[in-house]
Amino acid sequence: MNAEIDTMVVRGACPHDCPDTCAFEYHVKGGKLVEVTGDKDHPMTQGRLCVKLKDFAAHHYNPERVTTPLKRVGPKGSRQFAPISWEEALATIKERWDAIIAEHGAQAIMPHAYLGHQGTLNGLTAGDAFFNRLGSTVAEKTYCESGSSTAWVMTVGPSGGLDVESFVHAKYIIVWGMNMTSTNIHGWPFLVKAQQNGAKIVVIDPVATRTAKAADWHVRIRPGTDGALALGLINVIIAEDLVDHDYVEKYTVGYEELKERAALYPPERVSEITGIPVEDIVTLAREYATTPPAAIREGVAIERSRGGGQAIRAITCLPALIGAWRHVGGGAMEMPIWEFPTNFDRICRPDWIRPGTRVVNELDLGAALTGELALDPPIKSLFVYNSNPVSQAPAQAKITKGLEREDLFTVVSELFITDTAKYADIILPAAMQAEQYDIMVTWGHLYIMLNQPAIKPAGECVPNVDMFRRLAKTMGFNDDYWDRTDDEMLLDFYDWSAPALQGITLDLLKAKGWARLNVGLPSERAPHAEGNFKTPSGKCEFKSSVTENFVVPVWRSMYEDMQPGEPIDPVPDYVPPFESRESNPELAKRFPLSIVSPKPHAFLNSQYANEAQKQKRQGEQRVFMHPEDAAARAIVTGSLVRVFNERGFFEGPAEIVDTLMPGLVMANLGHWPTHTSSGTSVNSISSDQHCTFGKAGSYSDNLVEVAHAAA
Repeated sequence: MNAEIDTMVVRGACPHDCPDTCAFEYHVKGGKLVEVTGDKDHPMTQGRLCVKLKDFAAHHYNPERVTTPLKRVGPKGSRQFAPISWEEALATIKERWDAIIAEHGAQAIMPHAYLGHQGTLNGLTAGDAFFNRLGSTVAEKTYCESGSSTAWVMTVGPSGGLDVESFVHAKYIIVWGMNMTSTNIHGWPFLVKAQQNGAKIVVIDPVATRTAKAADWHVRIRPGTDGALALGLINVIIAEDLVDHDYVEKYTVGYEELKERAALYPPERVSEITGIPVEDIVTLAREYATTPPAAIREGVAIERSRGGGQAIRAITCLPALIGAWRHVGGGAMEMPIWEFPTNFDRICRPDWIRPGTRVVNELDLGAALTGELALDPPIKSLFVYNSNPVSQAPAQAKITKGLEREDLFTVVSELFITDTAKYADIILPAAMQAEQYDIMVTWGHLYIMLNQPAIKPAGECVPNVDMFRRLAKTMGFNDDYWDRTDDEMLLDFYDWSAPALQGITLDLLKAKGWARLNVGLPSERAPHAEGNFKTPSGKCEFKSSVTENFVVPVWRSMYEDMQPGEPIDPVPDYVPPFESRESNPELAKRFPLSIVSPKPHAFLNSQYANEAQKQKRQGEQRVFMHPEDAAARAIVTGSLVRVFNERGFFEGPAEIVDTLMPGLVMANLGHWPTHTSSGTSVNSISSDQHCTFGKAGSYSDNLVEVAHAAA
């Protein structure tokens, strides 16, 4: 039999929390998924998939998959479960929730979700309508991007900004806080092409990453000091009159206030804060301001310290200051999701949220579950989907302590029994990507993507959208929201009449798999050449119209009430880290080393960290140290070391490298505690304090000590 004729190809798209959102081709033979390849015609994917997806077909057949509902039959955390029917699982959930609601009210129930899936039907907001209808606590989902979103919107409004494909036209490119060759590999070739055409690539990062090594210039910076560097660049640009005064006058507000603030950050002071030589600060400012088109790729890592939001504010002011937005290939890129005409209100149904409903931030999960927040009513039930907080959230010890509570009824929808799912009372089996239908939310390029099911779900697995349909029926919700088909939902969840979607239909996506939004071609797109910023003033706001902290509503079920509301400085400033030698010298006497925990190369956050092939590629949980710091502690490569502070500890073999600056250690995020020698991972030492903007996390704002692990 001809293998090519026997194999069916179905178009799909990657489900992961990644800016690339690759176009898939599922190869199915005899009803089995035999291979997943990249679509050669897709301008971003170009036929390539990353190392994380190399064996995506086999991933669907992992024998450790959860394929039936499970109930706990042993102590919490013991991984002792027994299969049950969907009917029993749903009946148990209803019985427990009815009792909780009767005694404590619906706000004693809290959902917890993030971007374990990036779909419209099955992703970040999949359960928002259900939980809003139920009357639960509103969960504020700020694992990643929230501080960046707040700062970006304050400065330029909800703009898609610079198109990643337009980087080919840039002549000076700054990659700020992003390891693109590991976490944005399909965006990186556009920068390489620009480099081949004469562009200079500069990487600003505390670590000499793969991307930094491929750049023309690596500017090594102390964690959490990006705001000082950005203000130092602004200082030099203004002092040397490298400003595009015409652009500033026409299309910005707050120049005088920004000028006054930047005057406080001369290169000498910035050098002391950041560890960057004065001459490098001056050179970077001059080159950036005088080499058009100049482009900045802003990484999410910038937000992960106390002052990360203000840092992004300052960085996002730079393109307008020099008129970079005038040019194709000029400006800044943060997250182009804003160009997609998504009807989030129709997805999330904030109109169902009862007045006065409280908000609990997901990064405060440990504090919420252990009573530290003194919530009234307390959280009596937790429903987790698309997330693995034991691995990915800060304050790991608090979370596990909270999940061990016998009076906490925990439900987890999962693919595997993760370090979070092992504490569940009920586990519901989730479908994998080749088994479900969805439009993928894309935050790194300008293509709308449809994923079509190629095979039947394994066992009794269901997509999240179907799970919430079942839960809604079980809880007695008669709203027609859950009676609609997937297509009917998608037709409602996007504004198909919007200019960006003109000529694009679901039928077109079913035939082709993807389509570029009508927002200008990469060779033509310059969205802010003549201003047109989506801010209250219509201009780039050096001085923001906003003076109170807020979380962009999409991260909180579109709920506008109960915003954080703390006063924030409307002019960008440098806010020192919570924990550093300079900002907290007493703490640094006990814990003298800063730590960063970047994304892994072979895992996608904690996804795939349970699979042998990916574990082999990523390696075990390692602790990277500078030779000076290692020598001072008699540590050599291979030494089993313990990284610790007041919050917790984790262990792993040391690896001595010169890619870090002295005083900095690194350990990758994503390893499952279950698979480590210490039973803990890097977030055991992470603080649950928030960035001053958007309630983002402070994952790169922690002090630790490193010592030999006990024998």
